[in-house]
Amino acid sequence: MRAVEFQEYGGPEVLKVVRAEIPEPGPGQVAIDTAYAGVNFADLKARAEGYRVESLPFVPGLEVSGRIRAVGPGVEGLRPGQEVAALVGAGAYAEVVVADAVTVFPLPEGMDLRTAAALPTVLPTAYALLHEVGRLRAGESVLVHGAAGGIGTAVGQLARAAGAGAVYGVVSSAAKAEHALAYGYDEVFVGDSFPEDVRRATGGRGVDLLLDPVGGDTLRRGLDALAVFGRLVSFGNASGAAPWQVGQPELYPEGRSVAGFSILALARSAPEALRSLTERAFGAVTDGIVKLPVTAEFPLSEAPAAHALMGGRTSTGKLLLRIAD
Repeated sequence: MRAVEFQEYGGPEVLKVVRAEIPEPGPGQVAIDTAYAGVNFADLKARAEGYRVESLPFVPGLEVSGRIRAVGPGVEGLRPGQEVAALVGAGAYAEVVVADAVTVFPLPEGMDLRTAAALPTVLPTAYALLHEVGRLRAGESVLVHGAAGGIGTAVGQLARAAGAGAVYGVVSSAAKAEHALAYGYDEVFVGDSFPEDVRRATGGRGVDLLLDPVGGDTLRRGLDALAVFGRLVSFGNASGAAPWQVGQPELYPEGRSVAGFSILALARSAPEALRSLTERAFGAVTDGIVKLPVTAEFPLSEAPAAHALMGGRTSTGKLLLRIAD
């Protein structure tokens, strides 16, 4: 089979198409003939920095859609030929992928494989950020960093459907702001002046919930954009800054709180909770509440171009690799 791997860390050019052995599922696993694979920022960090890479060579990729090729011992409720989406720890940039059965999700009726590939990381993360961790209530205001990306576009729509009083976003360019405004946002701020922009937009009050995938200084400044009793949820560290710390001086005076979420960590520590979360989140698509825009699609052999596009910070929505011909 074909796969895309890197044997050293570096730019998109280190991604190479190779021939590999077709993997077989072990106990509690399934093998999937891949149709599409999602491209995520974590894939870029793996390639450039070794994020979550245990050894080289390494095949990146966290999510796929396709048809089950074979099931391993002990697997129930899944069968060969079934169309599924799956979250995997790595290895999605390949024609056949092995996944733990607990993170394999049969597609709801009417959902196509292309749409499904955009869901396993983005939609459960967006749903959890708002409802499980952020605990959004009707009438509250939300601020989302990276509002034009895959998670950002999902959050905007889910927040609007949940009755948010106002949904604000932060992006890096005017073009991204225009894109985000089509997905549930009331106002989108460009650049790094968001604490001041938030105070202006809210009459000095601040927002009730802030979702931050950036970390570092952006996270620390986000505390200043929170209302009294506001919540900040960290779900990434795209800045690459040192791990953040926050304590009593920042939180006590106005009753603020900070929480965190990682879908990959949840898959390891509480896979059944992930399954329940994912099933609820997928319902938002089948019910027509959320539409995830696939804004660019590349054949597997052009994975470097997909990484270059995402790394150039000009992409919006979701990027996919087309694996099957």
